[in-house]
Amino acid sequence: MVNRPAAAGRGTVGEVFRAFLLLGLTSFGGPVAHLGYFRDAFVVRRRWLSEPAYADLVALCQFLPGPASSQVGMAIGLRRAGYAGMAAAWIAFTLPSALLLVAFALGVQAVGVQPGAGWLLGLKAAAVAVVAHAVVGMAKSLASGKRQAAIAVAALVLVLVVPSTLSQVAAILLGGVLGLVWLATTESADVEKGEDGPGTSVGHRTALVCLALFAALLAALPVLATLTANPGMTIADGFYRAGSLVFGGGHVVLPLLEAEVVGGGQVNHESFLAGYGAAQAVPGPLFTFAAYLGALIPVAGSPLLGASIALVAIFLPSALLVVGVLPFWERLRGAPRARRAVAGAGAAVVGVLAAALYDPVFTQGVVSSATMSVSAVAFVALAVWRAPAWSVVLAAGAIGFLVL
Repeated sequence: MVNRPAAAGRGTVGEVFRAFLLLGLTSFGGPVAHLGYFRDAFVVRRRWLSEPAYADLVALCQFLPGPASSQVGMAIGLRRAGYAGMAAAWIAFTLPSALLLVAFALGVQAVGVQPGAGWLLGLKAAAVAVVAHAVVGMAKSLASGKRQAAIAVAALVLVLVVPSTLSQVAAILLGGVLGLVWLATTESADVEKGEDGPGTSVGHRTALVCLALFAALLAALPVLATLTANPGMTIADGFYRAGSLVFGGGHVVLPLLEAEVVGGGQVNHESFLAGYGAAQAVPGPLFTFAAYLGALIPVAGSPLLGASIALVAIFLPSALLVVGVLPFWERLRGAPRARRAVAGAGAAVVGVLAAALYDPVFTQGVVSSATMSVSAVAFVALAVWRAPAWSVVLAAGAIGFLVL
């Protein structure tokens, strides 16, 4: 029996919101797990789109910077109920974890974060295991070949020798160039063509406007932040740039955000890693970590305003790119040069994340034999026992509170 999806754009905003709210409340496990939840919810059970069409959307979002699972959700909402459906999908999937992390930030501000607190040591040790597990998993899929591995190591060395946000972006761009000129077409995965395509009615003019707006904001926000010296504009600039330049999503945003808020003196290392640990224990996209950080950088005396600016700024590039690229996807996806460049950039992402694993995650998270033991057990729980990340993080925090 052929699985015939409902036609694109024939759903309601309400049904999109309800479906994604349920996912936002229950989708633990990170972006790969989220894609599995989406497939079950929208391909298998609701039949909003076919298996090949879903594979098309996933492939498209792997090509784009930003959080892949959130972008797939936006594209499904756009396909189902137009632009309002896209907004509903993002709000419903993002809001639960964002609210939980803002509440955690307010609690951190109320009680303070002592560097030697046992629960914090446990969370930081768990963060080492979570990022290490992400590095290993990404390396298997993105840097398994000899040349991809060489690109990953080159990116790692560049970021460690020249530690800055610009070096991280340069490493990814360099990876794309090396992939274009050095990798064979067969080294990048072919994408199965969907029988009914992405299924959206976005016009070329609208797409070009969104792409132009994406580029204009990327260029203008740093200038506006410098000229105005406004905290809200500074947050918008830093988080918009992070959402625009991160390939791989999820854990890969860690080094960019760390460079922005910790390097800029707005958030200390302890609070940063405590929030990163908490972000592993909530459902929904890891990019909602931005709401936690924004709440620690209040604007006009309001943590909620800082959190809102950071959250919108880090996801806005994804929305603009999804709308901007969809009409051109069919042509792009079949281009061997594009696949080679993306394969190279993906390998570089592994190196950037591996550099972040060393500094700040490992250097801040493993400070004794006891914290090393907690990290080792947490890594085994993730990699061998297949325990969900949220349960490992909660257990590590509890062990730290009781023992460390």
